[in-house]
Amino acid sequence: MKEQLLNLTDTSRKYTLDVAAAMPEGKYNFKPVDEVWNFRELLHHIAYGIEWWEANYVLGLETDWAPPATGKNKEEVMAYLEKAYDSLQVVIKTQPMTESAVKGVHSALDHITHHRGQAVLHLRLNGIEPPAYTY
Repeated sequence: MKEQLLNLTDTSRKYTLDVAAAMPEGKYNFKPVDEVWNFRELLHHIAYGIEWWEANYVLGLETDWAPPATGKNKEEVMAYLEKAYDSLQVVIKTQPMTESAVKGVHSALDHITHHRGQAVLHLRLNGIEPPAYTY
């Protein structure tokens, strides 16, 4: 089970970082309409979501939704994504993968997929071909 979860998170990580890398630095503040997050905020939300799902549903802690300040640029946001994925993978490797923990990992991956789809739309709205989906 752990190997399968690690493979899933590796695939998610690679594609998410490819999507993040595809957007030029100068477009990281792009948002299609005022009511939604810009690209930078969206990726930050993905990273924080990984941390929050990990804490609350994989480790079984009870933490408030309290995201840190959003990274100021592409480099900071991509580093935060890397850090969040690293942490999740360490937890998968080192913690017992109970039924609840496995559901937590899958829920985190579902959350990532949902918002990464929005990030792909941000790319397309800027005339940028998204990276090929990997699985």
